[in-house]
Amino acid sequence: MANMIKSEKIWMNGEFVAWDDAKVHVLSHVLHYGSSVFEGIRAYSTRNGTAIFRLGEHIERLMNSAKIYRMKSQFSAEQIERACLETVAVNGLKECYIRPLVYRGYAHVGVNPVGTPIDTMIAAYPWGKYLGDDALTKGVAVKIGTWARMAPNTLPALAKAGGNYLNSQLLKLEAIEDGYAEAIALDTHGLVSEGSGENLFAVVKGELVTPPVSSSILAGITRASVLRLARDLGYNVREAPIPRELLYIADELFFSGTAVEVTPITSVDRVVVASGERGPVTKAIQDAFFGIVTGDLPDRYGWLTPVPQGAAKRK
Repeated sequence: MANMIKSEKIWMNGEFVAWDDAKVHVLSHVLHYGSSVFEGIRAYSTRNGTAIFRLGEHIERLMNSAKIYRMKSQFSAEQIERACLETVAVNGLKECYIRPLVYRGYAHVGVNPVGTPIDTMIAAYPWGKYLGDDALTKGVAVKIGTWARMAPNTLPALAKAGGNYLNSQLLKLEAIEDGYAEAIALDTHGLVSEGSGENLFAVVKGELVTPPVSSSILAGITRASVLRLARDLGYNVREAPIPRELLYIADELFFSGTAVEVTPITSVDRVVVASGERGPVTKAIQDAFFGIVTGDLPDRYGWLTPVPQGAAKRK
């Protein structure tokens, strides 16, 4: 995997600091106990300039994740949204990935988080296609992971929390070691949950099916976008439990997420999905999605938030 491309400034607790000076103390609570919540957001280069995709919904989820973990940021949702726009602009980024993070900082070392400060930071930097440049057209090979998603009432799956991604790392490491691009996790009932960092959709007899939030999934922003686009394209859409074996006989499968956007799955456990190529429903949803984020189609849902002028200095 390529090294991260640095940008110039990172927003930390209301101030911009140089990239290499954006640091935390080694005894910060977050480093020892995974006590952070975060978002992954994309800014796209559109025909009308740089714009952030579904910024309001991402920050709403960030604040909800923080609330679940009783982490009250000193900044409001509106302040964090504005800071995201400013971070993209101050770094002169044409298109990029944005990472807001709310985390427990430095005060004492102990599981009890009471008394630790709640810090907030926002970084923005260039980032390409998560699963490779050809993934969007050629698709990816995946496996069913041996690590299940967390059971209900163990960790809150609806919170996008740093600690939850220890589970994701195990899934991802196993997939890569076994020669796959990604893993699909089952929930503790043996039903399909999601990828290590992506939601999952199946196309069965022309109908789109995706696991419900009760299957220990993160309620993805791109997932919600796909549901809306699919319905408006005339497809029947259901949120329903999916048995593992349905993945082998589905007409199409694809991942959705900020990182993967809309990426076809061409095989599961080396069982080829249909013809082994991107299917027509997946392509139709891709065309609708990318049409909006590039500005080739009207933003009829109000999903794009323009970045202030001056943000298109550098690719």
